[in-house]
Amino acid sequence: MIMEVSKVKPSVLIRIKNFISNKFFYDDMKIIDLKCAIVAGTPLVRIDTDEGINGLAQIESTKNYIKPHVLFYKRFLVGEDPTNIERILLKIHRLGGFKPWGSAVSAIEMALWDIIGKITGLPVYKLLGGKIRERVLVYNTLTGVSLDEEAKGFTPEDYAQMAKKKKSHPFGFKIFKFPIGFHGGKYGKVPDSFYGEIWEGPPHPLRGHPTEKGIRYTIECVRALRDVLGEEVGLALDCGPGFSVPGAIKLAKSLEEYNILWLEDLITGDYYPYTEVKAYHFVRSRSPIPIHTGEQIYSRYGFKYLIEKQAVDIIGPDPCDVGGLAETSFIARFAEMYQVLIAPHSGLNGPIFLNATIHLAASLPLNFIALECPFAPNKAWWNGELVKGMPVIKNGYVEVPDNPGFGIELKEHVACKYIEPDEEDFFTSKGR
Repeated sequence: MIMEVSKVKPSVLIRIKNFISNKFFYDDMKIIDLKCAIVAGTPLVRIDTDEGINGLAQIESTKNYIKPHVLFYKRFLVGEDPTNIERILLKIHRLGGFKPWGSAVSAIEMALWDIIGKITGLPVYKLLGGKIRERVLVYNTLTGVSLDEEAKGFTPEDYAQMAKKKKSHPFGFKIFKFPIGFHGGKYGKVPDSFYGEIWEGPPHPLRGHPTEKGIRYTIECVRALRDVLGEEVGLALDCGPGFSVPGAIKLAKSLEEYNILWLEDLITGDYYPYTEVKAYHFVRSRSPIPIHTGEQIYSRYGFKYLIEKQAVDIIGPDPCDVGGLAETSFIARFAEMYQVLIAPHSGLNGPIFLNATIHLAASLPLNFIALECPFAPNKAWWNGELVKGMPVIKNGYVEVPDNPGFGIELKEHVACKYIEPDEEDFFTSKGR
């Protein structure tokens, strides 16, 4: 059937014309540069093309060590067609690894999606298969002031105070996640809460078996949270890693009455580049509360046995560490076949990363619960100072943006004030 041009809406004709012109105009597009700079404390990755189109992505780490790791991949990108994402990933995906070494590969993949979106004039969710949901449910871990900044002794009263602040947040979050137990060293601040040693300095200085005092203390803190939040708000707990297997089971059983959404990272995950599938399966089979893990894991292969063995109820891959948006999408669909749910992790990367994951979440299958959103409005990245198109959160949801690419634009004239002195060329392009 031939379409009659006279019956086509003008807006559709414009889209067709732009698509055709762009296809021919960018048919021989090539990557000419890969850059990384620390902007306002966050690593920003940029891929430049010879047609003047660039793509952006963010990395969670705030350390300078990540920059040379990103630039290591430049040799594999220059000269490639940025629209051939799979071809490029065949070259670099095998070189990534357990967090944080998968972050460079992931950021590169996301920046490439941003480029394709800008070329075609399409939002990235359409390139990922289209959106299943018009808005994305997000859950909150930070609301601008962390528990560490508020609390003095991490008492139940401290948790209650923070819960009140979170519940009254204008974004109307419907799910909150709080750190307890070994996460963030909470047990290290409560004498005799576990059998083990307190190591000096991060990361993850604590691990061991909880004492009766430690379990009772945790119960009191969770009870304080639930008393404030009520049953209408979802409550998830970030617990470790660090619990012994019997300690994890005991904790889960002791918290059964508080209707916890999930217990996250109870045991392994951060100490070595693997996740102990058998141990998680043992904990899950005895826990009355759903078990969640996955933010440290790289690639679909890292999730394969965790999902196949149904060792956890919920996986939480971080798109910025697991290999990117398409990799996360593959993992989610694989998990759906085994009735495993997904609640993706998100660090304090910034709004560019959040927008990217909103596009992803919009296209994920029905095993999706919610996307982590550690919103921190006291930072330059989160108050709208550095970007146009900030994600808008209302009643705990984010509307999916329809602008090309990730639908967010860096204010370069502002961002240049937050960049280190030797990195000013980050905002310049060799392309036309």
